[in-house]
Amino acid sequence: VQLVESGGGLVQPGGSLRLSCAAFGFTFSRFGMIWYRQAPGKERELVAEITSTGGRTNYADSVKGRFTISRDNAKNTVYLQMNSLKPEDTAVYYCRALGHWGQGTQVTVSS
Repeated sequence: VQLVESGGGLVQPGGSLRLSCAAFGFTFSRFGMIWYRQAPGKERELVAEITSTGGRTNYADSVKGRFTISRDNAKNTVYLQMNSLKPEDTAVYYCRALGHWGQGTQVTVSS
């Protein structure tokens, strides 16, 4: 299993980013996927999760209405669209599946 995140960067408050997580080494379409984040000095927290078909999603209260998780099973990729970003969204964002973690991608929200 390999998970490769991309799409992080520096963005101003109110801006948007789309993260991607490409999955390798397992039958992607059979498994749910989860995005987590970890801010400096804080514990890793669940941000959003999606079922194998994409039919159901779940979000942390702190991102509801601003973030959208989606997946493309033909591309073995899960996405996290992040809108109306706030400085408190600054963190390393990780995807997770089958007990495995990606390497993470840094998101920094700052003016």
